[in-house]
Amino acid sequence: VQLQASGGGLVQAGGSLRLSCAASGSIFRIDAMNWYRQAPGKQRELVAAVTASGSAIYADSAKGRGTISRDNAKNTVYLQMNTLKPEDTAVYYCNARVMTTDWGINDYWGQGTQVTVSS
Repeated sequence: VQLQASGGGLVQAGGSLRLSCAASGSIFRIDAMNWYRQAPGKQRELVAAVTASGSAIYADSAKGRGTISRDNAKNTVYLQMNTLKPEDTAVYYCNARVMTTDWGINDYWGQGTQVTVSS
């Protein structure tokens, strides 16, 4: 199973970005799909998570500014971030709990996409 993240970039404060992460491979079912981020010198932290049925939770830093969604037919999760701040600068990683076609269940990570917010 591979997760391919995209959509990062350089944006001015107050701007918006939409991150995407597509899963591929021997997938039977995907349970939770999540976005994490890691800023320089800091630990990786959860930004938002969404269940297969669409229920979502957000870190305080993302509440009111972020929207996580998924397209189960495309095995893809999205993160829309608005009103970006310089402190949102980080590498954003997608993560998914996947049941593969051999009935194994594992967590998989994407390669990360850099988001840089300039002041």
